[in-house]
Amino acid sequence: MSGDYLPLLIFLIFVAAFLRDDFAFTLVYLIVGVFLLGNWWSRRAIAGITYQRKFYNRAFLGEKIKVELEIQNSNWLPVPWLQLRDSLPVQLSGSETFNRVLSLNPHGQEKFEYILEGRKRGYYPIGPLVVTSGDLMGLGGKDLQIEGPAEYLTVYPKIVPLASLKFPSRSPLGTLRHMQPIFEDPTRVKGKRDYVAGDSLRRVDWKSTASTGRMQVKLFEPSIALETVLFLDLDAQNYYYRSRIDATELGIVIAASVANWVAGKGQTVGLYTNGEDPLAFQSRAQFLPPRRGKGHLMRILETLARLHMVDGDSLSLARQIQNQRVHLPWGTTLIVITGSVDDVLLDELHQARRAGQNAVIILSGRSVGVVDAQARAGFFGIPVVHLSNEQALEAWGRGRGIAR
Repeated sequence: MSGDYLPLLIFLIFVAAFLRDDFAFTLVYLIVGVFLLGNWWSRRAIAGITYQRKFYNRAFLGEKIKVELEIQNSNWLPVPWLQLRDSLPVQLSGSETFNRVLSLNPHGQEKFEYILEGRKRGYYPIGPLVVTSGDLMGLGGKDLQIEGPAEYLTVYPKIVPLASLKFPSRSPLGTLRHMQPIFEDPTRVKGKRDYVAGDSLRRVDWKSTASTGRMQVKLFEPSIALETVLFLDLDAQNYYYRSRIDATELGIVIAASVANWVAGKGQTVGLYTNGEDPLAFQSRAQFLPPRRGKGHLMRILETLARLHMVDGDSLSLARQIQNQRVHLPWGTTLIVITGSVDDVLLDELHQARRAGQNAVIILSGRSVGVVDAQARAGFFGIPVVHLSNEQALEAWGRGRGIAR
């Protein structure tokens, strides 16, 4: 029984015993009966409460998410009062919280809706929903609660539209147009011309030759295949200490934007990061090998949405690249997104170039010694792009790309 009513009950018992008054005994019996009935009622009533939360568990940045909450009383007893409190992340709901008080008839139900907004990329718990109830008179002491499991919402990182990037590639016969005639694709005919001495007979278009009376040869459009792997560095030690949070977030935006551009061109793209992923084994993100298609792109974006920065990684970025690149085919382009460049990283990317792969370094956020890093990397033929903010990323994506 509630502590507020216990002194009154004790007082009534003493009065009834001392005065031997039937009315006082009746009042004691009434209070005890109401307490027992209310306690039994509230326990049986809350045991029949079920709920269902419905929402789409993936959203893009800035998208509004409608959450539907349905509360049902599956018991034959009415529920005098219920308080519903749904725990919501402040990044999605701001200062607003979901808090409602209601009553339910036997086998009754109520539906509620509230709106969340994906203001920041991340992996957020929605809930748990806490349902509180008690007896109508408040004699039951501590309120009864049921708490359901939390569900999770993934908010994808921001994607900056990129119009034109010029990453290097050594893989011919792809789907991307190229300016070098050495990459001519025999499946992409762009025209015909008269035969000249030295032309291969394999290029002769016999049908056009028969119709024109002159020997004609086919002209092929050059093309390449751009197989890309993004190496995203989220080790805090490799970023400038005053802006490492903004720089790593920018690095995630860069990775998402480049992956979206590559996938949009019908090319394969993969991701490896040393960031922390709550759904991965030992909280470390797994390597996503290069694949093409929208489904694979969404898996990359989901991984990027969940990532957190780490402070000190057991394995250096250069060592991680070394462990992964040996499994990548010849001609793969390695795009390293980091905050700083050292000699060990340059040496590993140089070895990758010698093995027939390409390397590009993108410095994210504020970096010290950018000019020196570009000069040292240029000695190995490795392009270095410095993107200090999203505006620089947008400008870079408008055609100020990397020459092949």
